[in-house]
Amino acid sequence: MPNLHRYIPMTDQDQADMLATIGVSNTEELFRDIPESIRYRGTLPMSSALDEWSLLEHMKELAGQNADTDRYKSFLGAGIYDHHLPVVINHMISRSEFYTAYTPYQPEISQGELQAIFEFQSYICMLTGMAVANASMYDGTTALSEAGALAAGATKRKQLVISRTVHPEAREMVLTMAKGLNLEVVEVGYANGVTDLEALKEAVTTDTAAVLVQSPNFFGAVEDLAAIEPIIHGVKGLFVVSTNPMSLGLLETPGKLGADICVGDAQPLGISMSLGGPTCGFFAVAEPLTRRMPGRIVGQTKDLDGKRGFVLTLQAREQHIRREKATSNICSNQALLALCASIYLSTMGKQGLIDAANLNVQKAHFAASELQQHGFELAFGTPFFNEFVIKLPEGASVRETNLKLLEAGFIGGYDLGISYPELKGHMLIAVTEKRTRSEIESFANRLEESVA
Repeated sequence: MPNLHRYIPMTDQDQADMLATIGVSNTEELFRDIPESIRYRGTLPMSSALDEWSLLEHMKELAGQNADTDRYKSFLGAGIYDHHLPVVINHMISRSEFYTAYTPYQPEISQGELQAIFEFQSYICMLTGMAVANASMYDGTTALSEAGALAAGATKRKQLVISRTVHPEAREMVLTMAKGLNLEVVEVGYANGVTDLEALKEAVTTDTAAVLVQSPNFFGAVEDLAAIEPIIHGVKGLFVVSTNPMSLGLLETPGKLGADICVGDAQPLGISMSLGGPTCGFFAVAEPLTRRMPGRIVGQTKDLDGKRGFVLTLQAREQHIRREKATSNICSNQALLALCASIYLSTMGKQGLIDAANLNVQKAHFAASELQQHGFELAFGTPFFNEFVIKLPEGASVRETNLKLLEAGFIGGYDLGISYPELKGHMLIAVTEKRTRSEIESFANRLEESVA
């Protein structure tokens, strides 16, 4: 009987044909190399099949267990932030020519997407003060590890020095990358919430390919990049800075402070939190490192008639050039999310970004002052952007405190004891432009009640 559903795969006949082709009589034979003693023979503990309506109800019930920012006021940052998303962003990215586009392999029919990426690159260069930016990375964490790999390749050195004030997950990613490339990673401690400069000086040698720092760092503190730059450049290594792009509305650009590579996550620029991702990484370099960048670059050119056009250029992965000359195995960029960032920046404009960054600073410092008035101690005394660390009273559990806050309608801060054992009982709090005065005051009251 002919298959009436020709576009639905895996009919009984399809299965029989595939088994016959590879020379086995049944599916069970495919697993014969697995020892019988470790094979699971029972029935997996899962529900029976559900009809469509029941499945939808079940999924809604599961989704309802998420503590999202529509129902809760969030003071949680640590890499993903609850910023305002102008409504025009969702309207624009929902257009089918952007929403369904995969990658602009055919420039003649992908001019809109290529131009959007080109604008993203231009914005990133303006924000970071760097000469060249690529079409984006998977996320900020990936970008930092790729920066380490680039530095090792460019300097022909085998050591990376990274500050412990860099996001813990980013440091783990760097370690994973380094293992594959046989690189040594040296971690430098912190003092008063920022990189310990004396320890950094001792760690950096003529074998050091790069120093990797984050500013504002994981604690929200602003690093002294101008003091770090001569330490690594004095041994002819590279200076890698990871940054929050929102902060660059106020802070001096890493490029002007001597960074050779500037990376970060574009999530604060109009990208939804989406309960943790996906996000979009950016990667920008000084001009001498242009040809070593991972990923791809969109270039502007002219066609035979003199009209402006856009093309992919300087693609440095093994699919495009000889494997031994590839600088990275990064295969794609986050085009749709990079478009979010471009729309956000074009909508806000220069002054709008400055205003948003200023609101983050002012509201975060108001929150810090309010919490101090409620008896909480700031862990560090260094300048900060929109995150800061508080110390809970002796014996108070951050986890238990956050559960109580959740009952009151607040998503509390990050438990620093998870990643920094020495900071057990400390909470990392984020305050964005969305938080109102009344929300901050109410949060401070609830936090005090939760640890009483």
